[in-house]
Amino acid sequence: MLRIVWFKRDLRVVDHVPLARAADGGHPVLPLWIAEPSLLRAPDASARHLGFTRECLAELDAALAALGSRLWTARGEACAVLAALHRRFGEFELLSHEETGNAASYARDRAVAAWMRGRGLRWTQSPSNGVVRRLDDRDRWSAAWMARMQAEPWPAPVSLRPPPEDGRTQAQGRDPGPGQARCHAPAPPHDIDIAPRPGLAAIPDPATCYPDEPDAPLRQRGGRAAAIDCLQRFLDEPLARYRAGMASPLTAPDDCSRLSPHLALGTVSVRELVRATWAVRRGETDPARRAGLKSFESRLHWHCHFIQKLESEPAIESRNPHRGFDGLRNEGPLDAAERARLAAWRDGRTGWPIVDACMRMLDATGWLNFRMRAMLVSVATYPLWLHWVEPGRVLARRFVDYEPGIHWPQLHMQAGVTGINATRVYSPARQQADQDPEGRFVRAWIPELGTADYPPPIVDWATAAREARDRVWAVRRAPGAQRVAQQVWSRHGSRHPQREPVRRARRSPASDSDVRQLALGFDED
Repeated sequence: MLRIVWFKRDLRVVDHVPLARAADGGHPVLPLWIAEPSLLRAPDASARHLGFTRECLAELDAALAALGSRLWTARGEACAVLAALHRRFGEFELLSHEETGNAASYARDRAVAAWMRGRGLRWTQSPSNGVVRRLDDRDRWSAAWMARMQAEPWPAPVSLRPPPEDGRTQAQGRDPGPGQARCHAPAPPHDIDIAPRPGLAAIPDPATCYPDEPDAPLRQRGGRAAAIDCLQRFLDEPLARYRAGMASPLTAPDDCSRLSPHLALGTVSVRELVRATWAVRRGETDPARRAGLKSFESRLHWHCHFIQKLESEPAIESRNPHRGFDGLRNEGPLDAAERARLAAWRDGRTGWPIVDACMRMLDATGWLNFRMRAMLVSVATYPLWLHWVEPGRVLARRFVDYEPGIHWPQLHMQAGVTGINATRVYSPARQQADQDPEGRFVRAWIPELGTADYPPPIVDWATAAREARDRVWAVRRAPGAQRVAQQVWSRHGSRHPQREPVRRARRSPASDSDVRQLALGFDED
């Protein structure tokens, strides 16, 4: 029977369990990637994501071809593409990694599960990195993460048997039939190609798909080779500067690993990076480098910790984790004043130089260091008093390394709507003094600074920030707020790996269908 390996955000052949298992036993293997209109037109999608993905797919195709079976691509909704493959090849087994993505990908997975189940076909999903599907007790998560990291990465298959050449559908090249999706994502020049085929021709053009969300001219290049270069560079000289250099936008581009886009698209796995870190640490004697390795490993742990939040409660992509904050900020359509504040923040025209310089750097490069990302969200949600969803979508479209499971929980923390984290109100003046005291960063990105073309501050920061902080703390002090916060902590709070098990707070009464990605009805081992 044909085995289809569905690549999503795991664009590699090394440490790829579905690919390794598909190759076992000599079955024909069809590697597949799908350009799905529902995902391409989602409000968090942009040309820079698709451009980076195209580069990753080109290298993946070459790696698969060297093993014996090229990557097949298709444009269409996943169920329609699988239906075309079913007509062409008959019964097949589908293998993939579990995905913790946005609402569109979650809905897609549920639709695919129902489609496969209705035809008696098997879909086997394998765990992705350190995220645990159907986790029943957060206290045990860190131990599960460590166990996965300690296992050896899976090697690439020795070879792949390609799918048969016969059985080619007669419908190729014709318009899609009833129920088969056409591409409207967002404005394609022609109908979608629903029939999968070897090669990369079905990958959409980013500029055509996203005329209003262009690619970042200075972004990182995609592909596994670029990921390995990032890792090797980081483990050399920058490692000793990592802890000191990660905070400032002046030093962070050179002193950080820059592996986050590659983790988001899966050209490398978390396990590969953890084990590479361990291997270097065993022989390292320099204190600064050892400190850098420890800090880097902790961030790989946090990477999966945050994704686990969205895995365990998908609804928090669009709602507050602590429901006591519902209605605190405007959750409906933005009014005219809010639209103006959002536009000024998005375009780097707030009148706070370090904020504006960061937004302009992000627009051009698709990357920004963590502290400056936190500052941008703090500014949007406190002095500008915007609900976190719309600023979050702006940032999601601009981050080349957009990872939904990290992105949205970080928005919650910085906006102060978890009830279990410190209230973070970043002062642009303080950040300017701490991270760019000589003004080199802001002058590089705001050439009009100091002229009449640069605007004054959009609001009085001290007054607006104080009022916003008071509103947030009023919710935190409200009757019953602490009880809800305990429920949030029980489901999502961090536990020190060396201190498990911890005392458990009372669990939330919310139903499983409300807070957890449910089993899709197939083997997920």
